[in-house]
Amino acid sequence: MNSISVFLPCRAGSERVPQKNIKPFAGITNGLLEIKLQQLLKIPLINEIVLSTNDDLIIEYAKKLNNSKISLDIRPEYLCTSSTTTDELIQYVPSIMKKTEHIMWTHVTSPMCNEDDYIKAIDKYFKALAQGYDSLMSVTLLRKFLFYKNGKSVNYDRSIELWPRTQTLSPIYEANSAFFINSIDNYNLYKDRIGKSPYFYELDQIKSFDIDWEEDFKIAEIIYKQTLSE
Repeated sequence: MNSISVFLPCRAGSERVPQKNIKPFAGITNGLLEIKLQQLLKIPLINEIVLSTNDDLIIEYAKKLNNSKISLDIRPEYLCTSSTTTDELIQYVPSIMKKTEHIMWTHVTSPMCNEDDYIKAIDKYFKALAQGYDSLMSVTLLRKFLFYKNGKSVNYDRSIELWPRTQTLSPIYEANSAFFINSIDNYNLYKDRIGKSPYFYELDQIKSFDIDWEEDFKIAEIIYKQTLSE
């Protein structure tokens, strides 16, 4: 049976939304982290959740859970600054993920992406490997009028038609960061959380909603409460 481990980064020091990972959210005491861990712990194929953090509140909460699937990684401070790049963190990941061949990188800031979405994505990942892909990432399909700053259109030819129907525009995919699934071999080989032939796994805008700013946090609370009531 194929198995997979999760990398869940949760550093302290969010400047745009202080303590966004663990402050109360939609009536849930430990907020986004509590939601995400509950989702991930429901997935049978996941054999380990590596929670990488330097946040004392998160460390305390994770220890109280006392769940054998959750492994705490006390991340070095040099990898927790506002100037730390994602590339630097990617290179760090293989050094702490030694119990698996496959890694799913996800974030607590995508609360609407739930256990059912992860299960389907993991299943698709292993099927995609057999089809010649080497990794998978969640994306949002954009069919909008996109322009460079210089006024040149990105995804259609204005010399043919100035404002075509959006259905006819060339599709553009946004990496929405809900999840990335890749082999540890590819992490070591390419220093990247995707390979050279990733499968694009589409999520709708609600499922892929990412909390980055204070207004995102407030909007996400409304959406999350609504999804629970449906």
